[in-house]
Amino acid sequence: MRILVYGAGVLGSYLAHELVHGGNEVTMLARGRRADELQQNGNVIRHYLQLRTTVDKVNVIFELQPEDVYDLIFVVMKYPDFEAVLPALAANQSKHIVIMGNNASPIEMRHYLQSNSPVEKKVAFAFQTLAGWRENGRVNCLRGPKVTLVFGGLGEQLHWSLVIDQALKNTRYKTITFTNMDEWLKSHFVMILPLNRIAVSYNGNLRKAARDKRLLNYVIDAIDEGHQVLIKNGYTITPANQQQLVRKYRKMFFTVLKIILSTPIGRIILSDKAVSASEMIALYQAFSDLKKRGNMATPNWDKLYNYTPLQ
Repeated sequence: MRILVYGAGVLGSYLAHELVHGGNEVTMLARGRRADELQQNGNVIRHYLQLRTTVDKVNVIFELQPEDVYDLIFVVMKYPDFEAVLPALAANQSKHIVIMGNNASPIEMRHYLQSNSPVEKKVAFAFQTLAGWRENGRVNCLRGPKVTLVFGGLGEQLHWSLVIDQALKNTRYKTITFTNMDEWLKSHFVMILPLNRIAVSYNGNLRKAARDKRLLNYVIDAIDEGHQVLIKNGYTITPANQQQLVRKYRKMFFTVLKIILSTPIGRIILSDKAVSASEMIALYQAFSDLKKRGNMATPNWDKLYNYTPLQ
């Protein structure tokens, strides 16, 4: 398949790597220094846990022209950056688009693409579970043997999902489909926003944060409170076991979180290096809008966001 990966950060670079090894013709859209790196050295990825480095040759473009037609376009970037690329995607003649990453407004994005395109746009949303950072011209990727990739539509079955299945064939992705990715994405960001505050509270010293029981309990309470905000607004927590994790299995969740913060791998996953501050700010604004819409107070979120560790 002829596939464009629109975005060349950590997630886009790993996706391109897998798509190349799946036998697809892959083009990456990149700009500036990243485009130069890809053209000169290829898509270089250090697989952190696997102790190996891969280099894949990919086509590189700087802009998406209306007449450039691909079988499938994956748009992989940080949530605040999506809005700027929607006009180019809408003007393009390609019909199948997957928007991948944290996202607080998938319904609005799909509506824009379908309302402003000269062709019928089929739009899906997706998320892949891995972490990493860019450094010295390469991507450092932290993942397990299999990377879970969830995707789906917005309350309807994806009748064109075979296009996505074909693109991911022969890759190492473990795919899971959800009917309503809007609910999945909102459930996801009410989980990651409190977790992100751990690093912020201790200026990145997660080893010290692991010993702060008060902070970790605030995090769990805030996640539970976030679930209540979503429910008040008419959303279903997706997947359902996410809500059980902070209520029925709270003690286990606390212990697992403490262990994660105490290990080098866990500290990388939740570190400032692997998290975009601008994305967290944008997602928090989206959460604040949900609070206002549901007319809900969130005392636990307030405690967490104003938390100062005892010296």
